[in-house]
Amino acid sequence: MSATRRAAVLGSPIAHSLSPVLHRAAYRELGLGDWTYGRHEVDEAALPAFMERLDDTWAGLSLTMPLKRAVIPLLDEITPTAASVEAVNTVVLTGDGRRLGDNTDIPGMLAALRERGVRQVERASVLGAGATASSALAALARICTGEVTAYVRSDARAAEMRGWGERLGVAVRTAPWEDAAAAFEAPLTVATTPAGTTDALAAAVPARPGTLFDVLYEPWPTALAAAWADRGGAVVGGLDLLVHQAVLQVEQMTGRSPAPLAAMRRAGEAALLAR
Repeated sequence: MSATRRAAVLGSPIAHSLSPVLHRAAYRELGLGDWTYGRHEVDEAALPAFMERLDDTWAGLSLTMPLKRAVIPLLDEITPTAASVEAVNTVVLTGDGRRLGDNTDIPGMLAALRERGVRQVERASVLGAGATASSALAALARICTGEVTAYVRSDARAAEMRGWGERLGVAVRTAPWEDAAAAFEAPLTVATTPAGTTDALAAAVPARPGTLFDVLYEPWPTALAAAWADRGGAVVGGLDLLVHQAVLQVEQMTGRSPAPLAAMRRAGEAALLAR
């Protein structure tokens, strides 16, 4: 007998995803005993066939790389937030068969920052220029009153970041990665790079740093986050982002609000400790 309602995270690779841990914790807390949340290895080529197989038991999907852009042509509608960065990480399947796409990474970033008391900054820095960096710019467009400096490794990436800035309505200046230590002069630094990339910058953290938002959650803490905390700076981590964006996904997929943030965070922390 199939479950009443189903949801899952899709991506490739997907084995590392904490999304099942977070969503299942929410279901337990909300008393949704007939809900299940799975994990499926799906790449761009396999995505259309997977979407075609979805029946009316499905409530929603979480999407990670490389599917956040590939899914867009397969949807009936996407929100302005998702359209602003051309990335969908949440699909809600409605009772009338429509597929609605959203991006909860951007509001998730803002919620994680608010939790640490960051509601507005006059300047910010972004380390990196990938997909997460564009989401960071979209979030900063809502809270940064001045310039954002993006530290990147190539002219092509610099042009991309300036283009995203124009599109999102935020003033973006670019600087070479070799100057990345200067990023820490801003009251908010967002690190969006892969594991190990910022380790060499840990020694450059100033005596009185502002706030660091490091989007990684494994390994944690990163060398940069540890040095930042040692100097008394506020640190927002990747698990904070993951939990806050998952809270929004649970609310959209189940129709239940508020989702149990504390229980989801505890489950995520426990899962990371067990790895």
